[in-house]
Amino acid sequence: MVTLQLRQISVPPGHRVLFHDVNWQEFEAILEELGENRASRIAYSQGTLEIRMPLPEHEKAKIIIGYLVKILFEELEIEFEPFGSTTFKRKGMLQGIEPDECFYIQNYALMIGKKRIDLTVDPPPDLAIEVDITSQTQLDAYEALGVPEIWRYENKKLQINVLQDGKYVESEISPIFPNLPILEAISQYCEQSQTVGTSQTLRLFRKWVREQIRLRSLKSSLQS
Repeated sequence: MVTLQLRQISVPPGHRVLFHDVNWQEFEAILEELGENRASRIAYSQGTLEIRMPLPEHEKAKIIIGYLVKILFEELEIEFEPFGSTTFKRKGMLQGIEPDECFYIQNYALMIGKKRIDLTVDPPPDLAIEVDITSQTQLDAYEALGVPEIWRYENKKLQINVLQDGKYVESEISPIFPNLPILEAISQYCEQSQTVGTSQTLRLFRKWVREQIRLRSLKSSLQS
């Protein structure tokens, strides 16, 4: 048997490495050796470990979408706690995942000040975001961990997956933002950032959200 140290393995940007027959103890040891301050992302499911290195294109998209979601929270006055690319793992299910971005909403108050997450006692995040540039998101891990809603951005389009009876189903509406055309808006403004830049895109998006709120308020007033 040939044994390699993780420091001997180099994953180029845009590529991934798969390890099979990795037990939970080995997975925990790998996480420890990799540490928290790293560019790579990991996913673990039933003995298969994936280590991938994102491209700059991936990182830019996830940052933009994260900004857009935070603007939605702020303008709609929705309380939230962001947890970024925190590692979520559950030994009993042999699953582990690191989303590109994630947020606690319904359970935000429970997560204030949390430094470590233990899914045997802590709830999973309410929203996870994945940008699929070079690899497909492992939905089975998110299903096992019970994440209610996941957004996947791929080929310049957003897809919303909502957990129903333990399985994800594609949805045209985000349960978190049910009154907004999230699919079209996130895709449009994320793509727009590539031509007008990040700052202007965020200002335009904030203006759009405020206009949507104003129109919704006006419609409500007319109906009452």
